[in-house]
Amino acid sequence: MIIKNGKLITWEEENRILDDSQLLIQDGKIKEIGPDLVSKNPEEEVIDARGQYVMPGNICAHTHFYGAFARGMGIPGDAPKDFPEILEKLWWPLDMALDEEGVRYSALVFAVDAIKNGTTTLFDHHASPNFIDGSLDVIADVLLDAGLRGVLCYEVTDRNGPEGAKKGIEENARFIKKATGINTLGAAFGLHASLTVNDDTLEASRDAIGENAGFHVHVGEHQSDEYDSLKRGGLRVVDRLKKFGILGPRTIVAHGVHIDQAEAVQLAESGTWLTHQPRSNMNNAVGVAEIEHFLRLGIKVGIGTDGFYHAMWEEWKTAYFLHKIHRLDPRRMSAMDIVQMGIYNNAALANLYLPEAELGVIKPGAAADLIFVDFHPFTPLSTGNLPWQIIFGIQESMITSTMVAGKFLMKDKELLTLDEEKIAAESRAIAPEIWKRYEGYVGKYS
Repeated sequence: MIIKNGKLITWEEENRILDDSQLLIQDGKIKEIGPDLVSKNPEEEVIDARGQYVMPGNICAHTHFYGAFARGMGIPGDAPKDFPEILEKLWWPLDMALDEEGVRYSALVFAVDAIKNGTTTLFDHHASPNFIDGSLDVIADVLLDAGLRGVLCYEVTDRNGPEGAKKGIEENARFIKKATGINTLGAAFGLHASLTVNDDTLEASRDAIGENAGFHVHVGEHQSDEYDSLKRGGLRVVDRLKKFGILGPRTIVAHGVHIDQAEAVQLAESGTWLTHQPRSNMNNAVGVAEIEHFLRLGIKVGIGTDGFYHAMWEEWKTAYFLHKIHRLDPRRMSAMDIVQMGIYNNAALANLYLPEAELGVIKPGAAADLIFVDFHPFTPLSTGNLPWQIIFGIQESMITSTMVAGKFLMKDKELLTLDEEKIAAESRAIAPEIWKRYEGYVGKYS
């Protein structure tokens, strides 16, 4: 197809906004950019963007589809007083309650959410201890049917005993092999967090991962992660992970709220990625990661949602404002830093795991993963002020169309690959049973 009458935001390293260029898309990739491609290619279908902005789809560097059924769910008893209690009273009982159907609908409702919010690639970190074998296949099938790209892993943990840890290791190793060669799918090796993984399991995971994969693990989200690691062997979390060979240029650590300077240096020197999830950190009251410091050290920091709805610009805005109020200084956390994380670093991470076509940019040879945005700025919009135009003006509600690999998943606000009304109705129908099972597991970990 050819897309005409769009204002192209390319997000190249030297970003450009092209008001008079058209896009030729063939075989799921951008073939050519030029001023008059329609007359040169009369056989191609023509899509009129009607003056909307056309830009690469957003990328989410860390999420949890399995948390979908937490929405609206009541936690029995007193409200959790800190993050360890949130894990014990909410997340661990909920993931225990998920069966195959629950896993499928968790992925389906968040696939709908991602498409509507213009997020075309997602790094998911999954857990369902009573349905481990084949769980990643269920999520992968949803993403393939929806047309989205995803990098999947299963959360290995010892909190459900050695057999559960063994099955988690096997699920990761199996799916890493399966995902090889599927252009829209990638795989990492998931670990929950240092505080629920013993030394033997870390060794077994390191031995099972293979040569060309990386780990995806929570690090220092709460102080308890650090104190647990110190109690185990006198090492802080990042030092412990380094000891067992977990760090490296393909490994993703999420959060990093409570790591110290030496740990941050270890991440930078090892080339390990770190993801920032400000909405989640605020909701769990775990603190604020030293993101500006990490960036200055050279850590490759991306942005994720941690299971919040996949409105990536909203996550950007939260990060922008959070660090200002945290420091009581309006000069902190420049919008350029937000763009470095949300655009360039997220794209580099996605390209590492999904190398079939370059993601996160509009240029010849890149993947045709695009969104149309019906934004009408009332001040001049330029490459220089675009980050601030997004922070203060552009919203996910302005996204009218979402495309992956040259295929529309949503066009003019109409979902084309998924039936939102049907999925929501079926999800509502199974939620009460999942909530009932959840209540039966509350108290198991406390």
